Amino acid sequence: MGFLLAAFQAPLAAKLIDDASWFFAVVVAMLVATVIIADDAQRRRPKPVDYAE
Repeated sequence: MGFLLAAFQAPLAAKLIDDASWFFAVVVAMLVATVIIADDAQRRRPKPVDYAE
């Protein structure tokens, strides 16, 4: 959700602010989204089965 808010905020901030400080918010949002997606994918992995013979 936060990534979507940052994605909508970035173009507006780019128009209103002369410098490129808005880009930092986009980079941080992308980093956080990547970590959340990777964590979710890791949690959904099936646990390895140990076949004892």
